[in-house]
Amino acid sequence: MTAQKPTFMRYGVMLMLFVSVVITYLDRSNLSIAAPAMRAELGIDTIHMGWILSAFGWTYAFCQIPGGWLVDRVPPRFFYPAILILWSVATVGLGVAGSVAALIAIRLCIGLLEAPSYSINNQVVTSWFPDRERAGAIGFYTSGQFVGLAFLTPVLLFLAESHGWRAVFYTTGVGGLVWGLFWLAMYRNPRQSRANEAEIAHIESGGALTELGGKTKTHASFADFLTVFQYRKLWGVYIGQFAVTSCQWFFLTWFPTYLIEFRHLSFVKSGLYASVPFLAAFLGVLCSGFLSDRMLRGGLSLGVARKTPIIAGLLLSSVIMGANFVDSPVYVVGFMALAFFGNGLASIGWSLISSVAPRRLIGLTGGTFNFISNLSGITTPLVIGYLADGGNFAPGLTYIAVVAVIGALAYILMIGKLERVEE
Repeated sequence: MTAQKPTFMRYGVMLMLFVSVVITYLDRSNLSIAAPAMRAELGIDTIHMGWILSAFGWTYAFCQIPGGWLVDRVPPRFFYPAILILWSVATVGLGVAGSVAALIAIRLCIGLLEAPSYSINNQVVTSWFPDRERAGAIGFYTSGQFVGLAFLTPVLLFLAESHGWRAVFYTTGVGGLVWGLFWLAMYRNPRQSRANEAEIAHIESGGALTELGGKTKTHASFADFLTVFQYRKLWGVYIGQFAVTSCQWFFLTWFPTYLIEFRHLSFVKSGLYASVPFLAAFLGVLCSGFLSDRMLRGGLSLGVARKTPIIAGLLLSSVIMGANFVDSPVYVVGFMALAFFGNGLASIGWSLISSVAPRRLIGLTGGTFNFISNLSGITTPLVIGYLADGGNFAPGLTYIAVVAVIGALAYILMIGKLERVEE
């Protein structure tokens, strides 16, 4: 009797996560695309713009832990589309806003609603992919945060110039609404999906936790919240990811303004130049995930396979400071692209969370991880906004480089052997 061949439903799930990440990052970075035109129309200076750009980060960061707690309890089939549709409605609302206070309030709302998204992504990939495929899957869907911006930033900058900055928010908001309905209709957990028993057996034997994403009867305790803060291993991952996202938040907030106002490029040229670092980061994150899985399949330890690309990427990200010493836009973008390629290499931190988080606290650990790392969504826009108040972005780029080196040191010195924390 011929053995049943496994289906490949997990790759369809990986593609759905990819599209979700594209939309997620468009909705958190669209403000940076609209910012130059918005500042001109509404008369907003760099300090106030820094507060607007950082508003998302306040609620996004501080809602990570409660968001992670909810992820452990609400099935992703329903939770993901609910928050996606709501933050898309709020995104459309940005196009109606006409004051600093309104912009800050709506961005706070979007940050709150997006907070559980990456914990959901991590839960879904942990339930659908075996250990030896997981970094590649995480690398693929994480690349969506770069590839969407690489190809769509020029389009949205053109849209802002031709139809006004408000059109950017209307377009991205409606796109999110449509995708939320699609996810609700199509996503299922492994055992409720069309995956056959051979595929279920394959992913379970490889370490996938197929029971994740179902209803749970467990209750959170204060000890659970202490658990995710008490291990040095987890703190190494948290600090390292803070460094990774610090670099990302520069590109998600101030980069278009840097090109247009500090490097004096036109909207069209800045759109073309802005796409290059995002393409580089896209290539970096794809290389990172698949290289990491290849190293693991080649016999290297889990720690070496997962940590090597991240450490190398963080060190490479520090070359962003080189843009301070060149004048040609080509060389400036070259340094930016090299740094963001490194950032892409370092963007598989979620694969470590899948490997080290306590088994019953995957969502809560992921929420804590994202909470600490996305404090950079508060600090980076504000620090650079204040440092660039006189029109000079050089100190801000130096800040990003220093944080990247600190992150690399955290991975080298704090994590040790990569294994699941046993309570």
